Amino acid sequence: MYIARKSLGQHFLTDQFVLQQIVQAIAPDPAQTYVEIGPGLGALTKLILPLAHRLTVIEYDKNIIPLLQQNCAGLGELNIQQADILNVDFTQLAAGRKLCVFGNLPYNISTPILFHVLEHISVIQQMLFMLQQEVVERIVAKPHNKDYGRLSVMIQYYCETQQLFTVPPNAFNPPPKVNSAVVRLIPRDKAALQRTDITLFAEVVKLAFQQRRKTIRNSLKEKVSIDIIMAANIDPQARAENLSVEDFVRMTNLLKN
Repeated sequence: MYIARKSLGQHFLTDQFVLQQIVQAIAPDPAQTYVEIGPGLGALTKLILPLAHRLTVIEYDKNIIPLLQQNCAGLGELNIQQADILNVDFTQLAAGRKLCVFGNLPYNISTPILFHVLEHISVIQQMLFMLQQEVVERIVAKPHNKDYGRLSVMIQYYCETQQLFTVPPNAFNPPPKVNSAVVRLIPRDKAALQRTDITLFAEVVKLAFQQRRKTIRNSLKEKVSIDIIMAANIDPQARAENLSVEDFVRMTNLLKN
């Protein structure tokens, strides 16, 4: 019997109804290339593998890999990579194909994982992740909402976002102390992405939300002049939470030029 390691944020999904919901959302197709992050004991892996025929999984915990292999034996071609997900090169892994990436992410490092995967957005076709519900609500939040913030803007710059369903703690072993949710992220078409300096964009967004109760005029005063704010058709008295992703893109492009 394997005991989940708290230090690795391990909470194994065991609820069969929820697992089937995820499988239906992924809709595995042998013509696609799939990568699972953090398969654990393989509860989801062993449902996806027979439908996808081939699956690459990234697992950090080397002690769990023999059990994963045992649980998925004979179900299809399983490529197990024992690695820290933050060091995985998804572009190299894709080898010219588009990836469908999914997984129950460890909640203690879910945001760094999301940003790491987004660095390889050009080889991603779809992402489906189980995350803390609070994080998912921030990812999908729209302007004028208390949950709308830096994470919302950065992820929505790259992707269309959709919260699919929520998952209670008792669906896991051991149960986490929070509710969870599943989110679908679909990379935007390249043509829909306005060309912008992503490093500068991230800097402006971070600065705007660091003191989110301040007006844009004040929160960005060290970086962006009021002339640029107004040229971007943004009210200088607006707060960061009132600005759309497009507003931030427009302002960054003017600042860059």
